[in-house]
Amino acid sequence: MDYDIIVLGGGPGGYVAAIKAAQMNAKTAIIEMGNFGGVCLNWGCIPTKTLLKSAKVYQYILNSSKYGIDIDDLSNVNINWEKMLQRKKDVVKKLTSGVEFLLKNNKVDIYRGFGNVIDKNSIEVNGNRLSCKNIILSTGSSPNIPEIPGVKDGLKSGFVITSKEALELLKIPEKLVILGGGVIGVEFATLYSSLGTKVTIIQNMDRILEFMDHDVINEMEDILLGLGVEILYNTSIVKVNKTDLTIKDKDGERDIDADNLLISIGRYANMKGLEKLNLETYRRGVKTNEKLETNIPGVYAIGDLNGVFNLAHVASAEGIIAVENIMGEDKKIDYRKAPNCIYSFPEMAAVGYNEVDARNKFKDIIVSKLPLSANGKALAEGESTGFIKIIADKEYGEIIGVHIIAPTATDMVSEIVTTMELEGTIYDVARVIHPHPTISELVMEAAHGAVHKNKDT
Repeated sequence: MDYDIIVLGGGPGGYVAAIKAAQMNAKTAIIEMGNFGGVCLNWGCIPTKTLLKSAKVYQYILNSSKYGIDIDDLSNVNINWEKMLQRKKDVVKKLTSGVEFLLKNNKVDIYRGFGNVIDKNSIEVNGNRLSCKNIILSTGSSPNIPEIPGVKDGLKSGFVITSKEALELLKIPEKLVILGGGVIGVEFATLYSSLGTKVTIIQNMDRILEFMDHDVINEMEDILLGLGVEILYNTSIVKVNKTDLTIKDKDGERDIDADNLLISIGRYANMKGLEKLNLETYRRGVKTNEKLETNIPGVYAIGDLNGVFNLAHVASAEGIIAVENIMGEDKKIDYRKAPNCIYSFPEMAAVGYNEVDARNKFKDIIVSKLPLSANGKALAEGESTGFIKIIADKEYGEIIGVHIIAPTATDMVSEIVTTMELEGTIYDVARVIHPHPTISELVMEAAHGAVHKNKDT
């Protein structure tokens, strides 16, 4: 059967692209071998956030006295891990089935199975050869597994886990070691430490979340330490044993105990089935231009496969842009305006330049930073750890970066993303009347601070 567009992979980039293509009257098919929603809906974004909510509720109960609610015996507050996992499964099932309904409702043809790309105009699935004018590749990524002695045996025994297995453990570990202090590592450190696990992060450099703004890194380090998380910097794993692991730092080698070792050191693009295309690649995946097109005309690569930003919302945006370009429009993606969110306690969100990069890129900048402790809503809710930091170009006041640590940081950042998309300034945000009391007021107040700083200089 001939199609205008075939989408290979049903993750947050793929299924969104397929629906958009069908809505633009393109004859569309999607190929998926597993559940729709990809890593995000099945083993990433949604299940982790579901478990994080349960952990948050547990922490609220343990700290209820500070809200004026006394519980006679906190030792009787128990975690029902089995029920938490079941709730996670129920949420995931509801969402994935909803995605399939949307695809069918938009008249997208669904093919179940592994898709092998024959050439730029045909894909084989389950022995059937499908032809098309354009292909959108959305095959996702898999966890990087380091070549450390004992890791492969540890994976087989269940001692070594990835983020997928970390969401399906039969019981909450007493001791969890996490290799990698990036986004996934920090989120799982937050989750399990909040549930009572002794968590140790092993980082082979001198900071966590190395791509974030330095103020965010410093604050988050303090937050994690406050949760009881141990962070071992400039440390590596020498070997993995059956029930422990050997690490090495400046003082030499030593063994540390763990119930599980979580590997969280990035992901690699899934290239299987794409070999015949002879795609141009780079270190992180398939190389694409601003229109998401590969070196093969009519073949596009989105999401984790191109590796620019391994974020579900970016994959969805890329999918839409790829379809629009196929359908004759001229659209480009601006990754500088893509928000980055981390679901710790409190949350973190960022968009645009961090302060160091902004100072290197622009001649003059303004930096306005306000603590969450100055916000009435945050104080009323008992969650006043964090800040907002706005970075603007001095000449015009255009916002070029924002960094937030707050309970609702991942929601608050959308206002800034919209402003940046419209090339808005600190003057625009400062003029917007924000509701009171809200934590989002800090956005307006930080903008006012930037305006005053610009007047004073």
